[in-house]
This record gives sequence, C-alpha cells and structure tokens, in this order.
Amino acid sequence: MGKGDRKTAKGKRFNSSYGNARSHVEVTKASGVAAAPVVKKASKTVAKAPAKKVAVKKAAKE
Repeated sequence: MGKGDRKTAKGKRFNSSYGNARSHVEVTKASGVAAAPVVKKASKTVAKAPAKKVAVKKAAKE
C-alpha cells in the first residue's frame, strides 16, 4: 500500500483526490459527549531590565 493505492490517504495525496480516506470535512463522532475545550497555558512574562542611562562626559577646563 503506497503511492498508487487509491484507497489510502497516501494514495489520495499522490493522486490529488479526496474521498473517505482523505476528506475535506473533519469527521465528527456521533457520541453525545462533547470534548472539553483546550485551555491555553499562560505564557511566562519576562521582566526586562531597566534601560541603561548614558553618562555625559564633561570637558576638562584649562
């Protein structure tokens, strides 16, 4: 079962066709239970260091 097999998803991709093995619409199960929504983890915030101030050099008086 490889590229030439039209009954597999790999064969459908090779042949550029769609069907039961490779359908456009996502297949939904007919069970009455809904899946729990996926909760995204809070990203870790990194505190930035304060910007360094440039000291102005004064010219020496003669």
